[in-house]
Amino acid sequence: MSSSEAEEKEEEQQQPIAVVPPPPAARVPLHNMANVSKKVSWSSHDRIEEEDDFPVGESTPLLNGTSGHPSRQFSNSALFRIGRLSTVDLGDDRPYNMEREMEVPVLTEIPHNEKLLSLKYESLDYDNCENQLFMDEEKRMSHLGFQCLEVKRWVVCGMIGILTGLVACFINIMVELIAGEKYKVLKRDIDTHSVQGGLCLSLLLWAALNACFVLIGSSIVAFVEPVAAGSGIPQIKCYLNGVKIPHVVRLKTLLVKVLGVILSVVGGLAVGKEGPMIHSGAVIAAGISQGRSTSLKKDFKMFEYFRRDTEKRDFVSAGAAAGVSAAFGAPVGGVLFSLEEGASFWNQLLTWRIFFASMISTFALNFGMSVYKNKTGDLSSPGLINFGKFESKEGLLYNYFEIPIFILMGAVGGVLGALFNTLNYWLTIFRIRYIYNRFQQVIEAILVTIVTASVSFVMIYFIQDCQPLSEDVDHPLQLFCGDGEYNSAATAFFNTPERSVQSLFHDPPGSYNPLTLGLFTLCYFLLACWTYGLTVSAGVFIPSLLIGAAWGRLTGIFLGKIPGVTWADPGKYALMGAAAQLGGIVRMTLSLTVIMVEATGNVTYGLPIMLVLMTAKLAGDYFMEGLYDIHIKLQSVPFLHWEPPATSHSLAASGVMSTPVTCFKRIEKVGRVMDVLNDARTNHNGFPVVEDVRDDNQPGRLCGLILRSQLIVLLKHKVFVERAHSLLRQRKLKLKDFRDAYPRFPPIQSIHVSRDERDCMMDLTEFMNPTPYTVPEDCSFQRVFRLFRALGLRHLVVVDSRNRVVGIVTRKDLAKYRESSQGLEELQMAQT
Repeated sequence: MSSSEAEEKEEEQQQPIAVVPPPPAARVPLHNMANVSKKVSWSSHDRIEEEDDFPVGESTPLLNGTSGHPSRQFSNSALFRIGRLSTVDLGDDRPYNMEREMEVPVLTEIPHNEKLLSLKYESLDYDNCENQLFMDEEKRMSHLGFQCLEVKRWVVCGMIGILTGLVACFINIMVELIAGEKYKVLKRDIDTHSVQGGLCLSLLLWAALNACFVLIGSSIVAFVEPVAAGSGIPQIKCYLNGVKIPHVVRLKTLLVKVLGVILSVVGGLAVGKEGPMIHSGAVIAAGISQGRSTSLKKDFKMFEYFRRDTEKRDFVSAGAAAGVSAAFGAPVGGVLFSLEEGASFWNQLLTWRIFFASMISTFALNFGMSVYKNKTGDLSSPGLINFGKFESKEGLLYNYFEIPIFILMGAVGGVLGALFNTLNYWLTIFRIRYIYNRFQQVIEAILVTIVTASVSFVMIYFIQDCQPLSEDVDHPLQLFCGDGEYNSAATAFFNTPERSVQSLFHDPPGSYNPLTLGLFTLCYFLLACWTYGLTVSAGVFIPSLLIGAAWGRLTGIFLGKIPGVTWADPGKYALMGAAAQLGGIVRMTLSLTVIMVEATGNVTYGLPIMLVLMTAKLAGDYFMEGLYDIHIKLQSVPFLHWEPPATSHSLAASGVMSTPVTCFKRIEKVGRVMDVLNDARTNHNGFPVVEDVRDDNQPGRLCGLILRSQLIVLLKHKVFVERAHSLLRQRKLKLKDFRDAYPRFPPIQSIHVSRDERDCMMDLTEFMNPTPYTVPEDCSFQRVFRLFRALGLRHLVVVDSRNRVVGIVTRKDLAKYRESSQGLEELQMAQT
C-alpha cells in the first residue's frame, strides 16, 4: 500500500544550530544528546529510519523565505526561548564532526510550550498543478475516459469498504477469542482460590496476563511505528487538513495499529477498539487508491491517475468514514463524522462515494461475523460495538418534563469532559518532558496495566454487590456471594468495555448497587484519563461511553427512588449519560447524534441525544478545547481551523508573507537550480517563475510556479538543453514520470550533475503551473486565510500592482496567528 510519505528531511542537515554558551563544566558533545528530543512528535524516530533509505538532506520544507518583516522574522536557528529556558534542536542525527566543535548544555528535561509552531511538518498540495503536461493529458481524454475514471473511483471506494470491514471483523474476532480465553482462565483460578484461599495469587495472574499482552502491544508501537499510538484521529484530521504527518498512512502503520489495538483491549486497559478503526480505514484507502505499495516495492500499474494529493485526500476521507461505519454500524454517521471531524474539504460528488464505502464496510463486517458465527447471511452484527435495541416500551419512552434533566446531564457531561481533557493535557505535557524514551514509554504502559488490573480486582473483592444469576451474564464471578448469585461489580470490571456498556444500557433495574456505579465511575474516569496518550494503539470512544453510562445509570437510579416516579428507567439515562460524556470529551455533535441513533436502532431518542450533545459541547468549550484539538496543538502542528482568528482584521498579506522569495527565470541555468535546491538558506518547496528580470534586486513579473519535486524529477531525467544558447531540444517527459516518483521523490543529494551539465539550461515553461493563485499585497489576512484553506493551497504568491512577486504565503505564515483570551497572538516557530 502507498502512503503520503513526507519527502525525506533536508531541514535536519541544513538548519544551523545556535547555542547559548554554557559554563565550561556543563558542556557536552552534541552527538551525546542527539536523541534527547525524539519523543516529542507523533513519528519520533522517523529521522533515524529514513536515513537508512535515503541520504540525509532532502525534504520539502513548507516555509518559503527565511526572513520576513523585522517584527516577524524567525531565524533558521533551532534556538528558541520559553520563559527562562533555552532549547536547541537536538534532532540532528549526523555523525559528530570534531571540526564543528559544537557543544550544548546538558538538559534535564525537554521544555515544551504550546505557544510554538513546529517547522518540521510539511504541507500537502490539494491544488492541482495545471501545467502544460496536465492540460494536454486532459484534452486528449475523451468523455468515455472521464466516465471510466469515475467508475474507477467507485470501484476504489467499494474496495476500501470491503477491506475496512474485513479488518474490523478480524480485530473483533481476535479480541473475542483471546479475551474469552483469558477470562475463562481467570474465572477458573478465582473460583478455585475463593474456596481454598490465596486470592492474591489470582491478582498476580490477572496482572501478569494483562502485562504480557500490553508489553507486546506497546513494544511494537514504540519500536516499530510510534505514529500508530493512540486512536489516530488527530493525525488523520491533520492529514485531511493538509498537513503531512510522516508514516501516518503507511502499510507498516496499519499492521502495528491492528495488532496493537487487539493486544491493548485484551490487556484490560481502559481503551476501545473503535477509534483506531478510523485510522485503519484511512491507511487502507491511501494504499488502495494508489494501486501500489511503496513499502513492499510492488507496483500493480493500477489507478495511476489518482497518484496525487488531491485524489488521495478524497479516498482517505472515505476510508475514515468506512472505519466509523465498521466500528459502530452507522454508515450515515460515518459520512457525517468524516465531514464534521475529518475532512477539511468537501464536495457533493464525494458524499455519495463516501456513503457507498461506509455501506459496503458495514455489509462486509456483517457478512464476516455471520460466517464466523456459523450463521452465514445473518446480517445482525452491524458494528464492533452493538448498543443493543432500545425497545419502545413504557419506561424507555421519554416525556417533555424529562428534557430539562437531559439538558442538565449534557452540561454535567461537558464539565466532566473538560475536566478529563484538562487532566490529560497536563499528563501529556509531563510525558513530553520526562517520558520520551521508548523503554520508559513501554514501562509506563505496563505500570498502567498493572494498576488497572489491581484496581479492578480490589473493587470486585471489596464490593459485595450480589445479584441473582441470569443467562445474560458473561463470565459471572461468585466470589463471596451465595449460590445462584454473582458479583455485579465483576460485570463492569471483569469484561471487555463493549460488553460492559451493553450491560449498563440493558440490564434490568436493580442490577447494580449505587455504590458500585459511583466507585466504578470515579476509578474508570481516572484510569481512562491516564491511559489515553500511552504508547499503545487504542481509542477513547468506548471508555467515554462507559464512564457516561455508569454515572447516567446512577442518575436514573436516584431519580427512580423519588416517590411516584415510574418513568426513570436506568438504561435510558445510561444512554444519555454516555452521549453526554463522549460529547464532552471529543466535542462531536451532528455525527455523534446519528451514530448513537443508528447504534441503538431507535430514532425515538434522536431529539434528547441531540440536546445532550449540544449542551455538552457548549459547556465543555467554555472551559477547555476538545481532546483531539488539544493533542494537535500540543504537537505544534500548523493546523488551519474553519475560520481565521476573529481579531485579525488589522493584518494584511504584506504583514504575514515571507520575503524575500527565491525565484527562477522561465529558462534557468542548471547550476543555479542545483545550488538553490542544495542551499540550506533556500530550502523551499515552491518557487515562483518570473520574467522581465532586469536587476537581481528587483522582483520579476510572475509567470508561473514550480515545485521542488518537479525540479528534482527534471534534474533526474536531465531535461535540459545540451549547452546554453543552443536550440531547445529537451527529452519529452510525461505526467507518468512525475506520478511514478510520487510521493517519495528522490533527495537532491542523489542527483548527480557534471560540471559541463551545470552550464546547460532548463526550460520550465512546460512543467510550471502558469496560473498559480495570487493575492495583492494589501489583501486582508482573513481573505487570504479563507482562500488558502478553502482551496487547499500550499503556496499563495503575493504580487504588487504590476504582478511582480513581493512575497509568498504558506501554511505556517497563517497558522502562527491564533486567537487567545488576550486577543490575537503570534506563535514562535521552532524545530520541535
